[in-house]
Amino acid sequence: MITASQLRAARALVGMDQKTLAEKAGVSLPTIQRMEASQGNVRGVVDTLTKIVNALDAAGVELIGENMPSYGTGRGVRLKSPPAE
Repeated sequence: MITASQLRAARALVGMDQKTLAEKAGVSLPTIQRMEASQGNVRGVVDTLTKIVNALDAAGVELIGENMPSYGTGRGVRLKSPPAE
C-alpha cells in the first residue's frame, strides 16, 4: 500500500510535479490529484497504482512499506511512527 503523503513526498524527492508523474505513468492528471488528496492509503485500480509506482521507481524513488527494511542505497526519507502517549 502507498499513502497519499508517501506519493506527495516521493514526487518531491525527485522534483517531479503532478503533471509529469501522470505523463510518465500513463495516467490522467486528475487521477494523480485525486490520489494525493485522499486520506490514508491511496485507493485505485491495481494497474494504475502499479504504473505510478513503476514511474516513481524509474525516477529513482524507493517506496518503503510500513515496518519494511530498505534494501536500496542513497538518500531517503522515512516517516517515524508517532510516539505512544
